[in-house]
Amino acid sequence: MNRPLTRKAQQRPYDFTVPIFICPNCKRRSVDLDGYEGFTTQAVQCRECGFGFLFELLEDYYPAPATGFVVCNDERRVLAVGRGVFELTGYRDGDLLGREIVEALSLSDASPIDVVQEWGVRKLGQELEIRTSAGRVKQVTVDLFPAYDEDGGVLVALTPR
Repeated sequence: MNRPLTRKAQQRPYDFTVPIFICPNCKRRSVDLDGYEGFTTQAVQCRECGFGFLFELLEDYYPAPATGFVVCNDERRVLAVGRGVFELTGYRDGDLLGREIVEALSLSDASPIDVVQEWGVRKLGQELEIRTSAGRVKQVTVDLFPAYDEDGGVLVALTPR
């Protein structure tokens, strides 16, 4: 028998303890509805595009359509490059993989990444410059998210200004 929800149940807010994930490749956001993402020892791939792993966020994040994601390890070396990075920088995945992100993109200031790694906090709206593969300087807004697993690392979101 299907009973209608009570008024109190209908007004109950979303449970914010459920982890939110974002795919660095297709930018699809998802929540851990079935408990699979948060309780597996294997890297979880995106259910939409099949990208190799998802990045967990403490709060939801809505990237701009032109935003490109770069996933770095605890040594700031590029582990993965999402869609939009080539269009913004001119660098293909192979040009960036394994390289230190500040050096690879000639970021104008590394201190926001230092803060994110040291304190485990996100930094949004950092107005920085990068150098493209053609040597041109581009103005970008950088959002940085720390990894909360034992591996550490940083998710770097680059959006043209």
